[in-house]
Amino acid sequence: MMREDNAVQIRSAEWNGLQAVGEDSWRLLLEMFLNAQDISSKSRQTYSWALMRYFDWLSMTGRRLSGLTPADIVGYKSYLLGRSLSPLTVGAYLSALRQFYRWTEVSLFYPNIARSVKAPRSKKGFLKSPLSVEQVGELLDYLKGRSLRNYAIVNLIIRTGLRTIEISRLDVGDIVFRRDKRVLLVWGKGMSSKDSLVILNDPAWEPIRDYLATRKGVKHGDPLFVTDGKGHRGARLSTRSVQDICKQALRAIGLDSHEFSAHSLRHTTAVWILRSGGDMKAVQRVLRHSSPVTSQIYTETVEEEIRLDRNPEALLDEVF
Repeated sequence: MMREDNAVQIRSAEWNGLQAVGEDSWRLLLEMFLNAQDISSKSRQTYSWALMRYFDWLSMTGRRLSGLTPADIVGYKSYLLGRSLSPLTVGAYLSALRQFYRWTEVSLFYPNIARSVKAPRSKKGFLKSPLSVEQVGELLDYLKGRSLRNYAIVNLIIRTGLRTIEISRLDVGDIVFRRDKRVLLVWGKGMSSKDSLVILNDPAWEPIRDYLATRKGVKHGDPLFVTDGKGHRGARLSTRSVQDICKQALRAIGLDSHEFSAHSLRHTTAVWILRSGGDMKAVQRVLRHSSPVTSQIYTETVEEEIRLDRNPEALLDEVF
């Protein structure tokens, strides 16, 4: 009876138009959906975030839940892709939407208009393999004796989760102090200004300091990492150059570049935050994900890795 009363509220409210109802009606429907799911609190948060983004888009475009068609979901998919979200993140949003509409259809609220909408294709192996502690040590040891610059770059990515494009955009003047902590101002993906920061703890800072000490006359506005080749010495390192530095170093210690890449280092950051007791919110903050949906992708990967490592089934071997 309660569900029927709620359904009546939702449907009658929609007759009054999207602007008049919108948020209260959608929040009620979202609450009903979440309460009907047998999911963890973490998944509940992810679903809630993803669906509120969808409801925001409906409001922004003047759409109402009643009368929508699969073409509207395709339009939403195009909107997400146009916001520079990765195919994997867009796929996670659409997965939440399919689950939502599966429930609305079963509950006799709205037809399942998301059933046939496919997630965008991801680049094969988007989530590259993370490195073990031993592999990280071997990688840094290899670089330390060969290139202070490359050592500083790879070490920085592993310890802060910076993207290669963020490494390329860094200037010397981006190293500042905030409340007695040394931080690095970061120009994030898709942004037009230094929109966030990462904390430069001593293990991340010291290789950068040693590298800068080898450059003469470094100025505040100079690129933090520059080329050292003949003819182009002192130019800002490109994103591709940063990627190549990471790939070549990984290959040098026997890690195949098809399975391991610069993104593996960022994945390693997420994995070891979680393995060390951090939660999804910590990963989201450090990796600067605008949405917990993206962080959830890393979390699910790590949960499987941790489960395989801990092998709780083996506990029964001592019992039976």
